[in-house]
Amino acid sequence: MAQLPIGYLGASTGAAAALVAAAELPDLVAAVVSRGGRPDLAGTALRRVVAPTLLIVGGEDLRVLELNWIALAELRGPKKLEIIPGATHLFEEKGALESVAQFAKNWFLLYLFRANQRARTA
Repeated sequence: MAQLPIGYLGASTGAAAALVAAAELPDLVAAVVSRGGRPDLAGTALRRVVAPTLLIVGGEDLRVLELNWIALAELRGPKKLEIIPGATHLFEEKGALESVAQFAKNWFLLYLFRANQRARTA
């Protein structure tokens, strides 16, 4: 049985844990999504993450947004920062969490599908 690609989703400080794990398992982790995360807490592991990484932050979560911009610059693999306008740290505003879910779903579909296709042809 073929091994399916792995995707990690981490929220808040859990995003750092997901990124560190992705750095430690570069051949297994095919995609990472951080929701309102603190990727900066992953420290030097950020530079070793090769998995495509999506950072999702609320537009009103100014300090976390700033930390995500800094972390984005450290990431070496495919990367993107999505900002949910009007959302705060917990994405409690109407429609905010749905937007997060849509961005995460699309990211995982794109990169997990690609990883699965590569595994099938290898």
